[in-house]
Amino acid sequence: MAEQKESSVLFSLKELMSLEENRIKEEEADKEAVARAEADAKAAAERAAREAEERRLRTEEEARRVEEQRRKEEAARLEAIRHGELEKARAETEHRSRMEALAAQQAHEQQIAALNSDQGKKRLKLVVGIISAVLVVGAVGIGIKMSNNAKEQQLKDQIAAAEKAATEKQLSELKSQFDDAQKHQEELERQRDSAKDEATRARLEAELSKAKQDTAKASAAVQQRGTAPAAKPPRAAGKPCSCPPGDPLCSCL
Repeated sequence: MAEQKESSVLFSLKELMSLEENRIKEEEADKEAVARAEADAKAAAERAAREAEERRLRTEEEARRVEEQRRKEEAARLEAIRHGELEKARAETEHRSRMEALAAQQAHEQQIAALNSDQGKKRLKLVVGIISAVLVVGAVGIGIKMSNNAKEQQLKDQIAAAEKAATEKQLSELKSQFDDAQKHQEELERQRDSAKDEATRARLEAELSKAKQDTAKASAAVQQRGTAPAAKPPRAAGKPCSCPPGDPLCSCL
């Protein structure tokens, strides 16, 4: 009877020990599962942060590329306008010069025909006609030159105003980018200072370093654009004179 009771007690102790071992194993398994879950969550958070940073960098790079392309297109458009206006002014000047020279030639021919009808006053009228033609051509040439100078100056003023407006617009956009970069940097600094854990603080520190670089680049772009002198339009080359020496009807005078 005593042996049976002792066997029962031993069996109970073995059962209790087995249960305790199972409980310990379950606790260890639970701890391992929690640790794995935490590690997976941390890795997922880090991966999400990296992907977000990569998306942000791609977005900024694309924005810079689009802005650079827009600036090039704007510069090409202004150059095309300037070239077209200069060509138009040159064509109008040449046409007006031809018409005025033709009118002067016709007047000169009429004067010669009138002089031929009066032999007694031919020499005197010829001299008067030549002097008149010279005066007319000189006045026409001065008028053409003054008109050309006024049109060229007006065109230069229009081009300079357009380039100034484009420069001011670009400078305003660069200043806006600088303000956004500075605000983003300040926001990251606030988030870093209020971070609760080292992983978040380290991630924010990396983003803050990149934001500081972006702010410095934006500031340098504003300073460079703000001090860059406006390009001046090139001066038009003068047309060579093809008149024979002593021609009183020459438009080069």
